[in-house]
Amino acid sequence: MKHILVLVITSGFVISACSPVAEKSEPKPQVQEVADYRANGIIAGSLPEIVEALENGEISSEALMKLYLQRIENIDKNGPKLQSLIAINPDAMELAIERDMQRAAGEVLGALHGVPVLLKDNIESKDKLATTAGALALKDNITGRDSPLVAGLRAQGAIILGKTNLSQWANFRSEGSLSGWSALGGQVRNPHMLDRNPCGSSSGSGAATAASLAAASVGTETNGSIICPANANGIVGFKPTVGIVPQQHIIPISASQDTAGPMTKTVMGAALMMNAMATTTPDTDYTSGLSKDALKGVRVGVLNFAKGKKAAILAHFDVALADLEAAGAVLVHIDEKPDSPNKLGKMAYDILKYEFKQGLNDYLASTSPELVTTRSLEQLIAFNLNHKEVELALYDQSIFVASQALGSLDSEEYQTAIETVQKATRQDGIDKLLAEHNVAVLVAPSGLAVPRVDPINGDVWPNNWPGYGGYAARAGYPHATVPMGGIHGVSVGLSFIGTKNSDAEVLSYAYGYEQHSMRRLEPQYLKSAEDIPFIAEAMRGISIKGNRSPPIKKNN
Repeated sequence: MKHILVLVITSGFVISACSPVAEKSEPKPQVQEVADYRANGIIAGSLPEIVEALENGEISSEALMKLYLQRIENIDKNGPKLQSLIAINPDAMELAIERDMQRAAGEVLGALHGVPVLLKDNIESKDKLATTAGALALKDNITGRDSPLVAGLRAQGAIILGKTNLSQWANFRSEGSLSGWSALGGQVRNPHMLDRNPCGSSSGSGAATAASLAAASVGTETNGSIICPANANGIVGFKPTVGIVPQQHIIPISASQDTAGPMTKTVMGAALMMNAMATTTPDTDYTSGLSKDALKGVRVGVLNFAKGKKAAILAHFDVALADLEAAGAVLVHIDEKPDSPNKLGKMAYDILKYEFKQGLNDYLASTSPELVTTRSLEQLIAFNLNHKEVELALYDQSIFVASQALGSLDSEEYQTAIETVQKATRQDGIDKLLAEHNVAVLVAPSGLAVPRVDPINGDVWPNNWPGYGGYAARAGYPHATVPMGGIHGVSVGLSFIGTKNSDAEVLSYAYGYEQHSMRRLEPQYLKSAEDIPFIAEAMRGISIKGNRSPPIKKNN
């Protein structure tokens, strides 16, 4: 592996190279030799840049596919071993050659013609790829079905390059889970800092996109599983309004909250993906409203009650607000959080468990009995116990057991919970904030700089996690995150949240911010924070040299 000299931060936190923070607060760089795993050339670009290169003939789909396959070999399977992919489509190269032949014949299928994309491994495609959720029980689950979003991507000429690793069962197996781990794929690594949590169940999609292993990827979210890995891996993530991207042929958790969404380097890339994936809104062009001036005169609600107390996050948020104002936004500060019913969190969690039991039983029943022998959640629990040395090596299946113990969706408890939670997060939550403050969109930090991966204790998240993404997830409303810089090289993002079906507008506001900030960090593949010299020095402590005080004599 080639080595290069790079500038490494010696103190403080980084917002970006173009930060308006005063020069005195900028840390002094220090030269350090590190392995060069950074992408270069066309694959270092964004999805729109790759689309343009294919259109202009600067590169063929075949050549592009070769570059991605080699990069996957170099840094996903070897080098830093990101383990962000579970499987590669064996027909990927053949499909790339076919797309080149179609282009040469003037038969361009759409904007994504010849573009390699990755799917989270809970999304079905008719390629020779199993859809496993990272679980041993589904290792042979080759369905021969395209989920509607994949059919939409394919119709525009995209090539399914492979499946990304994930938190097993989309992080809905255990309350002691480890984000980014699955029995089939192992632990996903964060390309910015390899010992840091890649976050959320779409961890592989986030890491692969940041590391330039494909032009774009698709994740899924029930509550935070697109936004959190996008925040952690320093990319754009977009969770659409539930229902805009169909749920069919995606291994489910919650019918009321599940949605797939794009994970890309830029907002324009996310909008291009939405044009293909959002098959229920075929007449909507999600790129048409993307303008650098999209925020001019727009009233933006600043969720001060959701910004947290972490000093470094607050500093980034302040700079992001200045960027929004520079983009022409009118900031409206909102200090008070809407009142919420007692036990809202418990009810929201119960909804997921009820819906998971029903949805998973239905899904398993739809698979081939010759390939998938576990036909229900009850049987799956037993399967995991019989294969505990693999499946239960790091944590239990407490959520599975709790879900199995619940009744049907006809129960009074479920019906009360869903009515209460949706009203609290919709009419009395996000919609109330938008209406009472006369704002078009809400902004807050997307989360914290992520902690380390901890296979002993499982995920250890701080209590003061900032953001309002839980409300957007429970409401089923659109939510975008855009990078707003990093803390010692670990990325953090800014959230944009809107009301139901305001997806195009939310993307346009996110784009306006992105174009006035441009704070996405390229991954540096640091092994840990101690690769940063000032942190390593501080961790070593001060060695006292010279004369020492004489020992204290004890009184006799």
